[in-house]
Amino acid sequence: MSSHPSKRRKLTEGGQSSEGAATSDVKIQKQFFKSAQSWNLEEDYENRPRKGKKKKEKKAADATKLPIRVAEGTWVTQEEEDAEIASDAEWLESEGEEAPEEEEAQPEPEAPKIPEREQIRRAQEEMAKIATQLNEDPEEHPGAFKALAKIGESDLLAIKKLAIVVQMTVYKDVIPGYRIRPASEDVAKEKLSKDVKRLRVYEQAMVTGYYQYIKTLAALAGGSIRDKSKQPISSIALTCACTLLNAVPHFNFRGELLKILIKKLSYRNSDKDFIKCRTALETLFHEDEDGQPAMEAISVLTKMMKARNYQVDESILNLFLHLRLLSEFSGKASRDTVEKQDDGSVKKPKQKKEFRTKRERKLLKEQKEAEKVMAHADAAVSYEERERMQSETLKMVFASYFRILKMRIPNLMGACLEGLARYSHLINQDFFGDLLEALKDLIRYSEKDADKEDDSDDENKEEEEDEDDEHEFVRDTSREALLCTVTAFALLEGQDAHNARSDLHLDLSFFITHLFQSLLSLSVNPDLELGAQSLQLQNSVRRNNRINLQTTTVLLIKCLSGILLPPWNIRSVAPLRLAAFTKQLMSGSLQVPEKSAQALLGLLADVLHTHGRKISSLWNTEERKGDGTYKPLAATVEGSNPFASTVWEGELLRKHYCPKVRESVKQLEKSIKSIK
Repeated sequence: MSSHPSKRRKLTEGGQSSEGAATSDVKIQKQFFKSAQSWNLEEDYENRPRKGKKKKEKKAADATKLPIRVAEGTWVTQEEEDAEIASDAEWLESEGEEAPEEEEAQPEPEAPKIPEREQIRRAQEEMAKIATQLNEDPEEHPGAFKALAKIGESDLLAIKKLAIVVQMTVYKDVIPGYRIRPASEDVAKEKLSKDVKRLRVYEQAMVTGYYQYIKTLAALAGGSIRDKSKQPISSIALTCACTLLNAVPHFNFRGELLKILIKKLSYRNSDKDFIKCRTALETLFHEDEDGQPAMEAISVLTKMMKARNYQVDESILNLFLHLRLLSEFSGKASRDTVEKQDDGSVKKPKQKKEFRTKRERKLLKEQKEAEKVMAHADAAVSYEERERMQSETLKMVFASYFRILKMRIPNLMGACLEGLARYSHLINQDFFGDLLEALKDLIRYSEKDADKEDDSDDENKEEEEDEDDEHEFVRDTSREALLCTVTAFALLEGQDAHNARSDLHLDLSFFITHLFQSLLSLSVNPDLELGAQSLQLQNSVRRNNRINLQTTTVLLIKCLSGILLPPWNIRSVAPLRLAAFTKQLMSGSLQVPEKSAQALLGLLADVLHTHGRKISSLWNTEERKGDGTYKPLAATVEGSNPFASTVWEGELLRKHYCPKVRESVKQLEKSIKSIK
């Protein structure tokens, strides 16, 4: 009986000890989890040796240990305890391993996709807000230029187009009327007021943003982004560049804008963008007052043409005719030198000195200094500086014209010769000899070059069938010869013609003889009443070109007027020359179209009005001045012996199908009768 209470007491003690052990285990477990948070389980797991089959076999062999009784009163083998301990470690390790896996498995939350319309609307609102801030007070928002550029970095083409147009409008409005010099280190160290410092920060931010914007325009205008819309982004970029060049030509980075436009003009594909860039340069030349922008543009243009071996469109060369120096420059120039008019010969009359007190002289000196400072502040370009720039521009223009004449480029001959005729009053007389020799060479070798081109075309005909011949040029050698003759007489007329011929001993008989020999072939030319552009393929660009549009008949009339009715000495024309040309023109009137016949008969009426007594014998069949036979194909004008013939073509022209031609012949004969 006594053993039962002790046994209960032991059991109760054992039960209390088991409860204490359970609470202690909970505390240990909590401490274990708290300390486990600071463990680097991944690193421990990496450093642990890998488990293999040998360890498992070794554990199975060592599983012969005797069991142990634990505090709970149960029997547990040592292998099971180790397994439990190992399972706890593996659980912690597996928990540590699974944690990063679960983190990797969790997908990152993606930003919700905004529709394109919503993105465009937000970009429009943001750009409108920034543009309004810059318009109200630009100096308070120097970072707005960078913000506008950042909006333009969007992947949507619509936003890019809006951004470059908005930036163009903003810069056109906020750019001042003066150039901004780059900030130097010495200026940065100066002590400045708050307002001046704020202004300089704003100016540097604007210049930096403007430079980045021009670089963006250059990249977009080059076609770096493919855009198949009706108005591609490259076209918009070129429009922005043209607008800025015409709106703010005085501001920084004008050269970069010129390079964008001239790069487009270097291609021979004449599209709307080509016309846009060409028109922008024409406007720049017309509105240039100080000469600096025009000189830079001509410099870049001439370098581009030289780099491309002058394989450019004819309208590019015609840009030279829009320069203001054509009507404003007063000197004479060639491809190398410029001669200015000597104004030193005109002496100014001496002014009588006025008596001034010391106070008046001091005030006058201060006034002159103030005027000098104001002129410098207004950046007024002096007359001498402007004349110097125009002289350099004129030298580059003449150098380009002379190179084209030497190279004999077919599609540029008309523009080159007409340009020389327009600039004839600005050409130095020392340059006349070389220029006339170049024109003579052009006439001599034009037919040979044309024959060579015909042979090469026949050889390469099969290869060129598949190629696009949009820019094919049809060469007309007779037209080139007429242009050379017109240019030669225009050069002489632009100077003091009488003095120039006597001083330089200019001989234009080569041009007169060549024209006389080509009159009969010109009369049967089917393209006589067609212009240079009519011989080419129809192109929308050429319709707007007003240079070199004269027909062959108009050029022929100009040449004949310069030979038969020279304005500088109209009475000095020899009778043999007048008679020879009159006979040839009457013969040609039988073959040419009706309008050309009217023009030739009208010219002959003027010749008869001026030189009627010299050639009236051609209409007299009874009395002849010359002996022998008439030779219309003679090598010289005098050798044709025109007075040995009569003008019998008038009888046939009386029966011409055109009433106006018949009337012109009757008027011509009336003037002959009035002379007798």
